[in-house]
Amino acid sequence: MNFSELKTNKQGLVPTIIQDAISKKVLMLAYMNEESFNKSIKTNQTYFYSRSRKCLWHKGETSGNTQEIVSMSFDCDKDTLLIQVFQKGFACHTNTESCFDNRYILSPNPNINSLYDLEKIIKERRNNPIEKSYTNYLFNEGLDKILKKVGEETAEVIIASKNNPKETCYETCDLLYHLMVLMNELDISLKDLFIELGNR
Repeated sequence: MNFSELKTNKQGLVPTIIQDAISKKVLMLAYMNEESFNKSIKTNQTYFYSRSRKCLWHKGETSGNTQEIVSMSFDCDKDTLLIQVFQKGFACHTNTESCFDNRYILSPNPNINSLYDLEKIIKERRNNPIEKSYTNYLFNEGLDKILKKVGEETAEVIIASKNNPKETCYETCDLLYHLMVLMNELDISLKDLFIELGNR
Protein backbone atom coordinates (compact mmCIF):
# COMPACT_ATOMS: atom_id res chain seq x y z
CA MET A 1 0.00 0.00 0.00
CA ASN A 2 1.34 3.43 -0.98
CA PHE A 3 0.17 6.76 0.37
CA SER A 4 -0.02 8.06 -3.19
CA GLU A 5 -2.97 5.72 -3.77
CA LEU A 6 -5.04 7.67 -1.25
CA LYS A 7 -7.11 10.80 -1.74
CA THR A 8 -6.11 13.47 0.79
CA ASN A 9 -7.81 16.66 1.91
CA LYS A 10 -6.40 20.13 1.18
CA GLN A 11 -3.90 19.72 4.03
CA GLY A 12 -2.60 16.45 2.60
CA LEU A 13 -4.24 14.42 5.37
CA VAL A 14 -6.31 11.25 5.43
CA PRO A 15 -8.77 10.49 8.27
CA THR A 16 -7.71 7.27 9.97
CA ILE A 17 -9.96 5.01 12.02
CA ILE A 18 -8.21 2.87 14.63
CA GLN A 19 -9.90 -0.41 15.52
CA ASP A 20 -9.00 -3.05 18.09
CA ALA A 21 -7.94 -6.15 16.15
CA ILE A 22 -9.47 -8.49 18.73
CA SER A 23 -12.71 -6.89 19.89
CA LYS A 24 -13.28 -4.94 16.64
CA LYS A 25 -14.18 -1.93 18.80
CA VAL A 26 -13.46 1.48 17.26
CA LEU A 27 -10.81 3.08 19.46
CA MET A 28 -10.15 6.51 17.96
CA LEU A 29 -10.04 8.75 14.91
CA ALA A 30 -6.89 10.58 13.90
CA TYR A 31 -5.20 11.90 10.75
CA MET A 32 -2.19 10.76 8.78
CA ASN A 33 -0.02 12.52 6.26
CA GLU A 34 2.52 10.82 4.04
CA GLU A 35 5.31 11.03 6.61
CA SER A 36 3.28 9.55 9.47
CA PHE A 37 1.89 6.87 7.13
CA ASN A 38 5.36 5.77 6.03
CA LYS A 39 6.72 5.86 9.56
CA SER A 40 3.81 3.74 10.80
CA ILE A 41 4.54 1.09 8.20
CA LYS A 42 8.28 1.17 8.90
CA THR A 43 7.94 0.84 12.69
CA ASN A 44 4.69 -1.19 12.88
CA GLN A 45 3.49 1.45 15.38
CA THR A 46 0.90 4.15 14.76
CA TYR A 47 2.11 7.68 14.01
CA PHE A 48 -0.31 10.51 13.27
CA TYR A 49 -0.27 14.15 12.27
CA SER A 50 -1.54 16.58 14.89
CA ARG A 51 -3.64 19.29 13.25
CA SER A 52 -3.46 21.50 16.36
CA ARG A 53 0.30 21.17 17.00
CA LYS A 54 1.10 20.81 13.29
CA CYS A 55 3.59 18.02 13.85
CA LEU A 56 3.97 14.25 13.89
CA TRP A 57 3.12 12.32 17.04
CA HIS A 58 3.74 8.73 18.03
CA LYS A 59 0.70 7.23 19.75
CA GLY A 60 1.70 6.26 23.29
CA GLU A 61 5.09 7.97 23.23
CA THR A 62 4.48 9.62 26.60
CA SER A 63 1.72 7.42 28.06
CA GLY A 64 3.11 4.06 26.99
CA ASN A 65 -0.27 3.20 25.44
CA THR A 66 1.16 2.23 22.08
CA GLN A 67 -0.60 0.56 19.16
CA GLU A 68 0.94 -2.38 17.32
CA ILE A 69 -0.37 -2.44 13.76
CA VAL A 70 -2.01 -5.67 12.61
CA SER A 71 -3.47 -4.54 9.29
CA MET A 72 -4.12 -1.44 7.21
CA SER A 73 -6.83 -0.96 4.58
CA PHE A 74 -8.59 1.86 2.79
CA ASP A 75 -12.23 2.33 1.85
CA CYS A 76 -13.78 2.11 -1.62
CA ASP A 77 -13.27 5.85 -2.24
CA LYS A 78 -9.65 5.66 -1.07
CA ASP A 79 -10.14 8.66 1.20
CA THR A 80 -10.22 6.95 4.60
CA LEU A 81 -7.82 4.53 6.30
CA LEU A 82 -8.77 1.71 8.66
CA ILE A 83 -6.00 0.37 10.89
CA GLN A 84 -6.46 -2.63 13.14
CA VAL A 85 -4.14 -2.70 16.14
CA PHE A 86 -3.18 -4.50 19.29
CA GLN A 87 -3.79 -1.73 21.81
CA LYS A 88 -1.55 -1.49 24.86
CA GLY A 89 -3.39 0.21 27.72
CA PHE A 90 -5.96 2.90 26.97
CA ALA A 91 -6.54 4.33 23.52
CA CYS A 92 -8.08 7.60 24.72
CA HIS A 93 -6.17 10.40 26.47
CA THR A 94 -8.94 10.41 29.12
CA ASN A 95 -7.77 6.95 30.22
CA THR A 96 -10.70 5.09 28.71
CA GLU A 97 -10.57 2.12 26.38
CA SER A 98 -11.98 4.06 23.45
CA CYS A 99 -12.58 7.68 22.49
CA PHE A 100 -16.10 6.52 21.65
CA ASP A 101 -17.11 5.21 25.08
CA ASN A 102 -19.92 7.77 25.37
CA ARG A 103 -22.62 5.62 23.83
CA TYR A 104 -26.28 6.17 23.08
CA ILE A 105 -27.39 2.57 23.51
CA LEU A 106 -30.11 1.12 21.28
CA SER A 107 -29.33 -2.56 21.80
CA PRO A 108 -31.76 -4.37 24.15
CA ASN A 109 -28.74 -6.14 25.70
CA PRO A 110 -26.03 -3.48 25.79
CA ASN A 111 -23.76 -4.94 28.45
CA ILE A 112 -22.29 -7.80 26.41
CA ASN A 113 -21.89 -7.12 22.71
CA SER A 114 -18.91 -9.42 22.21
CA LEU A 115 -16.79 -12.09 23.85
CA TYR A 116 -14.34 -9.28 24.54
CA ASP A 117 -16.94 -7.61 26.78
CA LEU A 118 -17.50 -10.90 28.60
CA GLU A 119 -13.76 -11.30 29.06
CA LYS A 120 -13.58 -7.88 30.73
CA ILE A 121 -16.47 -8.65 33.07
CA ILE A 122 -14.95 -11.97 34.16
CA LYS A 123 -11.56 -10.31 34.70
CA GLU A 124 -13.22 -7.57 36.76
CA ARG A 125 -14.95 -10.18 38.94
CA ARG A 126 -11.65 -11.95 39.55
CA ASN A 127 -9.83 -8.75 40.47
CA ASN A 128 -12.70 -7.20 42.44
CA PRO A 129 -14.84 -9.98 43.94
CA ILE A 130 -18.54 -9.39 44.54
CA GLU A 131 -20.47 -11.22 47.25
CA LYS A 132 -22.72 -14.02 45.93
CA SER A 133 -21.21 -13.73 42.44
CA TYR A 134 -21.27 -17.10 40.65
CA THR A 135 -18.09 -16.14 38.81
CA ASN A 136 -16.32 -15.48 42.09
CA TYR A 137 -17.65 -18.78 43.44
CA LEU A 138 -15.95 -20.59 40.56
CA PHE A 139 -12.66 -18.75 41.10
CA ASN A 140 -12.80 -19.46 44.84
CA GLU A 141 -13.42 -23.17 44.24
CA GLY A 142 -10.44 -23.32 41.90
CA LEU A 143 -9.35 -25.08 38.74
CA ASP A 144 -10.88 -28.50 39.44
CA LYS A 145 -14.36 -27.02 39.90
CA ILE A 146 -14.04 -24.89 36.75
CA LEU A 147 -12.88 -27.92 34.73
CA LYS A 148 -15.80 -29.97 36.06
CA LYS A 149 -18.26 -27.28 34.91
CA VAL A 150 -16.62 -27.09 31.47
CA GLY A 151 -17.04 -30.86 31.17
CA GLU A 152 -20.68 -30.72 32.29
CA GLU A 153 -21.54 -27.89 29.90
CA THR A 154 -19.81 -29.64 27.01
CA ALA A 155 -22.01 -32.67 27.62
CA GLU A 156 -25.10 -30.43 27.78
CA VAL A 157 -24.27 -28.97 24.35
CA ILE A 158 -23.90 -32.46 22.88
CA ILE A 159 -27.18 -33.65 24.41
CA ALA A 160 -29.08 -30.55 23.30
CA SER A 161 -27.71 -30.74 19.76
CA LYS A 162 -28.81 -34.37 19.50
CA ASN A 163 -32.16 -34.32 21.29
CA ASN A 164 -33.38 -30.72 21.47
CA PRO A 165 -31.67 -28.43 18.92
CA LYS A 166 -33.63 -25.38 20.13
CA GLU A 167 -31.74 -25.58 23.42
CA THR A 168 -28.32 -25.67 21.74
CA CYS A 169 -27.91 -21.88 21.72
CA TYR A 170 -28.65 -21.65 25.46
CA GLU A 171 -26.30 -24.50 26.35
CA THR A 172 -23.56 -23.15 24.07
CA CYS A 173 -23.69 -19.81 25.92
CA ASP A 174 -23.19 -21.69 29.20
CA LEU A 175 -20.21 -23.51 27.73
CA LEU A 176 -18.65 -20.34 26.32
CA TYR A 177 -19.00 -18.57 29.65
CA HIS A 178 -17.31 -21.41 31.57
CA LEU A 179 -14.56 -21.65 28.95
CA MET A 180 -13.93 -17.92 29.40
CA VAL A 181 -13.68 -18.40 33.17
CA LEU A 182 -11.20 -21.23 32.59
CA MET A 183 -9.14 -19.06 30.25
CA ASN A 184 -9.00 -16.30 32.84
CA GLU A 185 -8.00 -18.77 35.53
CA LEU A 186 -5.10 -19.89 33.31
CA ASP A 187 -4.26 -16.30 32.23
CA ILE A 188 -5.13 -17.01 28.58
CA SER A 189 -6.68 -14.06 26.75
CA LEU A 190 -8.85 -13.81 23.67
CA LYS A 191 -5.88 -12.13 22.03
CA ASP A 192 -3.84 -15.29 22.66
CA LEU A 193 -6.60 -17.39 21.10
CA PHE A 194 -6.94 -15.27 17.99
CA ILE A 195 -3.18 -15.17 17.46
CA GLU A 196 -3.08 -18.96 17.70
CA LEU A 197 -5.99 -19.30 15.28
CA GLY A 198 -4.26 -16.91 12.89
CA ASN A 199 -1.07 -18.98 13.03
CA ARG A 200 -3.04 -22.03 11.99
